[in-house]
Amino acid sequence: MKTLRIMLLASLAMFTIAAQAQTILIRGATVHTMDKGGTLENTDVLIANGKVQKIGKNLPVPQNDVLVFNAEGKPLTPGFFAGITGIGISEVSAVKGTADASLALKEMHPEFNVTLAYNPNSSLIPVTRIEGFSFTLLGAGAMGSIFGGQGRMVELNGGYQSFIGSSVLFINVGSDASGLSGDSRAGQWMLLNQAMQEAVKPPAADDARLLTPAGRNTLSAFSKYSGKTVFNVDRASDILAVLRFAKYHSLNPVISGGAEAWMVATQLADANVPVVLNPLADLPRSFDRLGSRLDNAALLEAAGVTIAISGAGSHNARRQRQLAGNAVSYGLPHEAGIAALTSNPASIFGSTDDQGIIKRGKSANLVLWSGDPLEVTSVAEKVVINGRLIPMVSRQTKLRDRYLPQNPEMPRAYIKP
Repeated sequence: MKTLRIMLLASLAMFTIAAQAQTILIRGATVHTMDKGGTLENTDVLIANGKVQKIGKNLPVPQNDVLVFNAEGKPLTPGFFAGITGIGISEVSAVKGTADASLALKEMHPEFNVTLAYNPNSSLIPVTRIEGFSFTLLGAGAMGSIFGGQGRMVELNGGYQSFIGSSVLFINVGSDASGLSGDSRAGQWMLLNQAMQEAVKPPAADDARLLTPAGRNTLSAFSKYSGKTVFNVDRASDILAVLRFAKYHSLNPVISGGAEAWMVATQLADANVPVVLNPLADLPRSFDRLGSRLDNAALLEAAGVTIAISGAGSHNARRQRQLAGNAVSYGLPHEAGIAALTSNPASIFGSTDDQGIIKRGKSANLVLWSGDPLEVTSVAEKVVINGRLIPMVSRQTKLRDRYLPQNPEMPRAYIKP
């Protein structure tokens, strides 16, 4: 038994090394580099040791043990951004024991960090990545406080150490969070300013406190190092309040939601503040969204605002492509639509070395599509994450294969899966 165990471990190690050492050559693709190289027609991409080694025409096959795929002119893009999600920290939203993305405590806890609950074996990860998505930002939601907590970018490679970039702080303002601040929008800014002041100058022992020592350290660090801070906000006036607050406290803001962001596009561009938005948020679902419109993304991009797309959710990340496609149909340039799912979110959250572009020497995270990736009729044919070809298998495909009728002429009850 001991010998057998050693042999199995050795075989597993050899398999792991082999998987990590894959060499892949994709021939004749339309390569959307999302970098200075632009879009390259009929171009080859060579991948080895987890990185893009060469990009060019008619590249020679370097060795015998190479996986070669003929793209026949099909689009090759970086892996897509799944949005701000709970992938890996929320398995079934309705089952509390599997949902770890939000903290229900009423006290302020900016030190709350959802990455501690990340599960790389979540069934959502294979479901998401076979649709062409290679990374996501884990979001921290607020149930009891206007501070959601901290999240981080993560690669969907199934590894336990898959985090990239730095921690991101989430803050909720606007009508959705007014119930957490005494039913007043003004109360939110009062509490946020008091919390930031407390982080800089801790109160005396007998004074009332909003934060724990760990919370004060967290806010102090984000202020000191201009940490990336996502503000969930929609109303134009609230967005301007975010810009003032972030500037005063030396935070590096990102607007998430931004249904009325087009109204203050010039101010956002001048402040170099990006917007992560849902292009289909076009209905006045609340008084904060009265100015919603379908060309929000196009207007922001035209004004010089960096945009990324989010909003499909953890369980339907595949719809991200549909969101981008709709933004393109309402005036966003096609290449900008792809950028909003690749290079832009990678740049916004500081992970361009790992995701978002196809460039020599960078990590190989890319997708070969059957057609235009922003068309819902197109599918991901090959997905490469960290230089490894991802098996196009998930729980959903297994269920499909298990129960798909093999003899449709017979009633379902008589068909053996």
